Amino acid sequence: MPPKLVATGVAAQAIGVDRGTLVRWWQQKKVTPAVVTPGGHARWDLEDLRRQLDALRDRD
Repeated sequence: MPPKLVATGVAAQAIGVDRGTLVRWWQQKKVTPAVVTPGGHARWDLEDLRRQLDALRDRD
């Protein structure tokens, strides 16, 4: 089954940060969405996003 992709606001809420924070992390290339739509909107796989954040914490 393919991963469920969610919008930035939903992903931010799921990880407990403000939407603007997640957008900033994306712009800073700290995290990468699963897909960016032709209109420039990010779609996130929550499991992958959590893995990316874990990797960031482990690196720091």
